[in-house]
Amino acid sequence: MLTTAQSSGTTGFGLIDLTVVAGYFLLLAVTGALFSRQSAKNSRDYFLGSRSMPSWAVAISIVATSLSAVTFIGAPEQAYKGDLTYLATNIGMVLAAFVIALVFIPAFYRSGSASIYELLEERFGPAARKSASITFLIGRVLASGARVYAGAIPAAIVLFGFERGNQPLYLMGAIAVLAIVGIVYTLAGGIKSVIWSDVIQFAILIGAAICAIVVIASTINSPLDTVLHELKTGANNGQSKLTLIDLSFDWQAPFTLPACIIGFTLLGIGSYGTDQDLAQRMLTCKDAKQGARSVIVGILLGIPSVTIFLTLGLMLWVLYQRPELTSVENTVPPEESMTIFLHYILTQIPPGVRGLMMAGLFAAGLSSLNSAINAMSAAFISDLYKPMMNRRRSAPLSEQHLVRVGRIGVIAWGIVLAVFACVCIYWKQMNGDTLIVFALSVMSFAYAGLIGVFFCALLTKRGSSASVIAALIVGFVWMFITQRFIYDAVPMIHSPRIEYFYGINFTWKLTIGVLLSTSVCAAGSRQSKASIAAPDAA
Repeated sequence: MLTTAQSSGTTGFGLIDLTVVAGYFLLLAVTGALFSRQSAKNSRDYFLGSRSMPSWAVAISIVATSLSAVTFIGAPEQAYKGDLTYLATNIGMVLAAFVIALVFIPAFYRSGSASIYELLEERFGPAARKSASITFLIGRVLASGARVYAGAIPAAIVLFGFERGNQPLYLMGAIAVLAIVGIVYTLAGGIKSVIWSDVIQFAILIGAAICAIVVIASTINSPLDTVLHELKTGANNGQSKLTLIDLSFDWQAPFTLPACIIGFTLLGIGSYGTDQDLAQRMLTCKDAKQGARSVIVGILLGIPSVTIFLTLGLMLWVLYQRPELTSVENTVPPEESMTIFLHYILTQIPPGVRGLMMAGLFAAGLSSLNSAINAMSAAFISDLYKPMMNRRRSAPLSEQHLVRVGRIGVIAWGIVLAVFACVCIYWKQMNGDTLIVFALSVMSFAYAGLIGVFFCALLTKRGSSASVIAALIVGFVWMFITQRFIYDAVPMIHSPRIEYFYGINFTWKLTIGVLLSTSVCAAGSRQSKASIAAPDAA
């Protein structure tokens, strides 16, 4: 039978569920209060946690942030609509982890800064550091804005129901709620509160997914071999939903093996090695060895985590597309596959357990917001505000002043992220990709230039301030002009060949962008130490 929630179109979110979610927020409030009692004494404490965080906690924080609400919603959708090939992206991510651990992290620790972009100042001059930090800030607004949008989807459905929860106005309301909660929590204790809250939220996130798998498994009353046969042969496109590796070289397919090895290695290097949001966590460890360990463990931990969500998507496919294999009657899937997991939670899961799962979704949305606004504030203070003010003052800024401005930055960047998350509502509607592909493609805008610049800084002796700035611009512009909406907006370039090019997967666009930006950066001749240190270099 249809449940009351299904028949009425409401979410079926009851008092027990609200109590569970309230308990989750109470847990966040208690941990936030604990960190506010240990308030940061200086900017190093606020942004780097005094380099005292255990590597295991940092590793969990890394995987919690990289998963986000996009994985909670998008990975089940990916398996529900397609297969398991998204799991192969971890090949590139693991390769990236070892490159970062061996090359990037030791260099970051030697620079001793709260911002990874200080390394570029030592190598190319102040202008390079500022330009890279600005590029990161723009790119992080894009990437984290998309994640906040994903986190707002379940919040809007819970607050306003399925019929209204996907409408832009109500999604904006949910985005505002997430932004306020995230800003208040991050203000409490800086990076320490972010990392420890990520540990809590990761446990809730994975616990909710495992709980859903157990509940669905309990409804399947057919033999395992029958279920596996349906997954292998029952998909509408005739392909097995259990496919792990796509050996084709289809430029437009998102998760082919070449794309996973090449494109996702570069994406991993960009995410964990050139992005202050995730790199900042590694810098909170005691030394470079602990920081390297945290990134390797974090990425390895992501493999079983993603597997859990993909498995959940397959089981949802069985439940909704092959209900005869289950004991559930009259299951009606939602019109939009993106909300398949949400639909299941709110129409099939028992009260209480449903509240736990929605708490997991809120946890995923908040983990993306908390970390992003802290990292953006750290980069702004370290790379832009502090150097600018120190040049204007005879005495250096006090640590108390920097912490105060850092907290103002947290509020400001939280508002900016919320605004762009609202833009993503319309961007995603025009894009047409699955949620996970949309979010990954948005992330790559800033990475094309940043990866090229860091490659030159760490692996060559070439480059200058001017070539760094040019490389960052070229990388960003390349990723922008290759977006599908550019093709749709310019009729004069319409042709079958150009349309095919605009349809190639974002990983190949990123690969080309990295090659372009690296070449542009390397075109600059190496600067002398005297010219780098010169005041007019900025």
